[in-house]
Amino acid sequence: MTITQLYYVLAVAENQNFTKAAEKCFVTQPTLSMQIQKLEDQLDVQIFDRSKKPIELTEVGRKIVNQARNIVNESYRIQDIVDQQKGFIGGEFKLGIIPTVMPTLLPMFLKTFIKKHPKVKLKIEELTTEEIIERITDGHLDAAIAATPLENELIKERVLFFEPFVSYIPKNHRLHSNKKINVSDLDLNDMLLLEDGHCFRDGVINLCKVFKNHTDDQFQLESGSIETLIKLSNEGLGMTLLPYLHTLDINEKEKNNLHHFNEPTPAREVSLIYHKSELKMQIIEALQDVISSIIRGAIAFQNVEIISPIPK
Repeated sequence: MTITQLYYVLAVAENQNFTKAAEKCFVTQPTLSMQIQKLEDQLDVQIFDRSKKPIELTEVGRKIVNQARNIVNESYRIQDIVDQQKGFIGGEFKLGIIPTVMPTLLPMFLKTFIKKHPKVKLKIEELTTEEIIERITDGHLDAAIAATPLENELIKERVLFFEPFVSYIPKNHRLHSNKKINVSDLDLNDMLLLEDGHCFRDGVINLCKVFKNHTDDQFQLESGSIETLIKLSNEGLGMTLLPYLHTLDINEKEKNNLHHFNEPTPAREVSLIYHKSELKMQIIEALQDVISSIIRGAIAFQNVEIISPIPK
C-alpha cells in the first residue's frame, strides 16, 4: 500500500470517474486503474462498484476513503514541518470566503498579502458556509473566512473581527426619523432579507426572533445580493440590515438612510477557519496577521459594547 495509491483512490471517489481522476492526478487512466486494482487485490476487497454509472464506493470503500483521507493529509504534514523549519511561506493555498464578506474584505487585504508573501499562490472561491464546511472537511479547501461560531468538531476557528450590523432605513419608513434604533424595534414583517443559504440572513432572522415577537408571515422580499436589498429598500419596499464594511462604499445620498444601533450593538463574528489537522499553519497565520492589522482600523465600532455574536 502506498500514499500514491490512496491519493488515486481519493481522486476517483471525488470524481466518480477513472478518466477524470487520472486527468486530475496527471497520469494515464491505465496507470491509475492498475494501481487501484493492485490495492484492491492486496486488501482483498472492492473499493469501487464499477457496475454503477457514475462509479460508487462500496460500503467498505467508504470506510477506506475516510481513512485514506486522514493518511494523505498526515503525509502532507511532513512537508509542512520542513517548510516551517525553513520559515518558508509559499505554495498553493485554497481559500473560501462567504458572499457577504468577499466583496468588502477581499479588496482590503489581497494586494497587501500578495506583496508581503509573493510565494503563496492563492486560489480563492466565493462559497456558502455549507459549501465551505463540506470542502474543508473533504480536504478541498485549506481555510476559509466565514461567520462563526460553527460548532463543528472538525473545524478550528480564529476570530478576525466582530462586524457590527447597521440598519438601512429609507424615507417614509416608520423608523427613519430615529437617529439610532434599538434591536427591539426590528420586525421581520418589513425586513428585506438575503435568500436562503446566506448565513447573514440567518443572523438577521435570529436577531429579530430573540429580541422581538414576530408573526410567521411570509417575508416580503428576498434577494441574492446586499446591493439589490439596498435598491429595493430605496423603492420603499422595506428596511434591511447591512454588515458594517458594506456601508463604507455607500454613496453620500444613501448614507442618510444608515442608522446605527444603540449599545450594545448587534454584530457577527468573522473568523478564519481551517481543519483541525492544522495543515499549512504558516500560511494561515500569515493571513490572520495581514487581515487583523488591516481590519483593526476599518471597524470604527471596535471599542463599542457589542451584543454576543448573533448565532447563524
